[in-house]
Amino acid sequence: MSLANLTSPTVTDPLRAILGGDPHKPQAFPATSRYATTGTATLKTADGRTVVYLMRRFVPAPGRFVTIREYTVAQGDRLDNITARFLGDPEQFWQICDANGVLQAEELEPIGRQIRITLPVDVPGPSRA
Repeated sequence: MSLANLTSPTVTDPLRAILGGDPHKPQAFPATSRYATTGTATLKTADGRTVVYLMRRFVPAPGRFVTIREYTVAQGDRLDNITARFLGDPEQFWQICDANGVLQAEELEPIGRQIRITLPVDVPGPSRA
């Protein structure tokens, strides 16, 4: 693939073109979104309109995550700041929510709460052999 192809006006995201995504189809959610792999479906209404909607996302079981450390929430902590510190991106707070089996970030913020900092879902940890 030449650089010229990557800068073509029809390519919406050069990185996706390199990584194999369809560069002509806009992606609804960024690759780092909790909804990136969640499909969409369509519904035809009685008046003939087509409605596209996001399918249900199933939250992975906490046991599918490998814990890399535990953290005790301290005064003034917020989950986005904890996530930035340990995962490098505050917008990935949802990964910590999933790993700890909660739906709302606020459930992980009480002072003294132990939270698991984990690898992404289904990523194996180091071998214990």
